[in-house]
Amino acid sequence: MTYRWEITRDVLAPGVIAIVRTQDAQSAIDAAVPLLDAGFTSLELPLTNPGALEAIAHLAKTNATIGAGTVLDEASAVLAIRAGARFLVAPNVEPAVIRTAHRHGVAVIPGAATVTEIVHALELGADAVKVFPAPTPRWVSDVLAALPHAPLVPTGGITPDTVPGYLAAGAASCGIGRALTPAHRPPRG
Repeated sequence: MTYRWEITRDVLAPGVIAIVRTQDAQSAIDAAVPLLDAGFTSLELPLTNPGALEAIAHLAKTNATIGAGTVLDEASAVLAIRAGARFLVAPNVEPAVIRTAHRHGVAVIPGAATVTEIVHALELGADAVKVFPAPTPRWVSDVLAALPHAPLVPTGGITPDTVPGYLAAGAASCGIGRALTPAHRPPRG
């Protein structure tokens, strides 16, 4: 049995959570394999990807810690967990998602944009808090001056070049998507 704190440690320790946004299950797997081969150990597959649950089920068989992103409600959380997700990421603070993750022993990283939302997420039991869209490293260090216990994960617009600045500012990890898998992204529109 793996405890939720161990999953959280495994997700955050590398300093980067690779976010794989694609057009279908096979393209998600195709985009994930080179990331895994390059040494990434925390991958998030947003449920907005068509075939995300199938891709999660396939990738959950690897040694990486696979999570589901854009988990908006309890039903989606349960489906992602049943597919093999070890952590859930949301763009918002939804108590039902946090409760469901805890009930099933998986880590949960809800999204927040303000200090009030960060505190609310932590009070509900968030294992870490996705800060989206990513603020500046200075904002992260300023928030951590007031909330030094808050494990923040800036996401949205982060690139490999900007990760060191966020980590130096005290971020627990960073979420990177577009910069890692640009060829596999679905078209907008």
